[in-house]
Amino acid sequence: MKDIIKLALRNLKEHKSKTLIISMFILFGVAIVVLGNSFLESINRGLEKDFRANVTGDLAISVIPEKGASIDVFGVNSTSITGDLPKVSALADLERIEEILAETDGIKKQSKMISAQVILSKDAEIDFSVLEDDEKDLGVMDLPISMLFAGEDGSFWELFPDLNMIEGRYPAPGSNEIIVDTRVMEGFHKSWGKDLNVGDDVLMASMDGIIREAKVVGLFKPANEYSAMFQSVYCEPGLARAFADLTYANSFSQELPDSVDLSISNMSEDDFFGDDDFFGEIEEDSQILGSTNDFDSILGDTSLRDQLNKTDDGSWQYVLAKLENPHADKKIVAELNKRFKEEGLNAQAMDWKKAAISYSGTVEGIGFIFNLLIIILAIVVFIIIMNTMVVSVIERTSEIGTMRAIGAEKKFVKKLFYSEAVILTSLSALAGIIFAFICMLIFNSFNIAITNEIAKMILGGGLLHFSPTPKIIIVTILVALIGSILSNRYPVKSALRITPIKALSKE
Repeated sequence: MKDIIKLALRNLKEHKSKTLIISMFILFGVAIVVLGNSFLESINRGLEKDFRANVTGDLAISVIPEKGASIDVFGVNSTSITGDLPKVSALADLERIEEILAETDGIKKQSKMISAQVILSKDAEIDFSVLEDDEKDLGVMDLPISMLFAGEDGSFWELFPDLNMIEGRYPAPGSNEIIVDTRVMEGFHKSWGKDLNVGDDVLMASMDGIIREAKVVGLFKPANEYSAMFQSVYCEPGLARAFADLTYANSFSQELPDSVDLSISNMSEDDFFGDDDFFGEIEEDSQILGSTNDFDSILGDTSLRDQLNKTDDGSWQYVLAKLENPHADKKIVAELNKRFKEEGLNAQAMDWKKAAISYSGTVEGIGFIFNLLIIILAIVVFIIIMNTMVVSVIERTSEIGTMRAIGAEKKFVKKLFYSEAVILTSLSALAGIIFAFICMLIFNSFNIAITNEIAKMILGGGLLHFSPTPKIIIVTILVALIGSILSNRYPVKSALRITPIKALSKE
């Protein structure tokens, strides 16, 4: 084997031009793959660290979404077009879910959470016409639209202790107090031309018309200044339930009585409007309709309606948990989902990525497109390598024939060509990795960050960075080697078909 390697190195040196062409293709191909995957790895690491530490925990539990929809901690993602904005329902079997979590090994901490989307304003009405003001040059992402989060008293902040409070305090239990992201302040000033400070009273409104007053009692910065997550507001559960539509009416299902009076449905149009005396009676009694009491009597008893419209103090949309071993999340999620299904509970467990699919999904989409482009690039490179090697075999016909004439077996010729391919690919791949590392070191030293919110959501964060891993390097080298060997199969077969007689006649 030692002699074959020496001969392979000599042959590569002898055919410098073809060696250089093939090596450059492999070098730049490997460099592109390493750079691209290192960038995607950096995005995934940043998202995972950010969301696990501040939003989703290691796993999240919600109700099972309807067909054609998905649920994460930011709400419902649905492809169906309806008039109503879909909202995440409350967990109906919360006590049993918590019992199952307590029985599951590996869960360290847990808490409950509610989320909704709101916009902040100081005025009685929210004027969206500012988006049409050319001087302000505003987009929807510039408005103080925020994710509203509320967690269980005490345990929620123990689960997420990294909130960077810069002024004020946390909301008092049972109050309509809020703490806001500094990015909300910037959007507030840019949109409405007014400052937002601690102590200010604001109006919070949802897209479906729910409006509540709140008092700003604190300001915070995201734990990760390059966070891809939308700007946030934190409040107490009672306030959040109003925006999440977690009322007793949504938690209560009232059955119709067994017998219903259908006499009205059997009446004809003449029964209603055919008798002139009917209108005469109304005229005589019209003065009765002038009092509020009589309106109330017409409407009937509204106490049940008022009760059902109150927020359900025990309702929660999510249960979040931190694990003793975060890497065991997929195993524990599968275990929990199995138990939920066995017991017929309307609940699903999700790892951090699924619990933040609104953000992680875009990164996965970018990764899919990149890998598709890499596959196309690899096919093109390997076709070029194969064609170059075929030409090389034709040019080396006399050399191969001479080796066969002095006793070299087909096995020897095959080993020689594959050795050349492996040596050339290995050295070129190593050079490509070194080149990629140099590029990454230079780029990372600039600490380039983007501020556009849409771009941050698409790229999973504002900091553009490369994070290579041993796995990326090893897999890239293995794929390059396998591809090189496969692209040399046809040229090697061509070489084995050369006989001494054919070589001499060619000469």
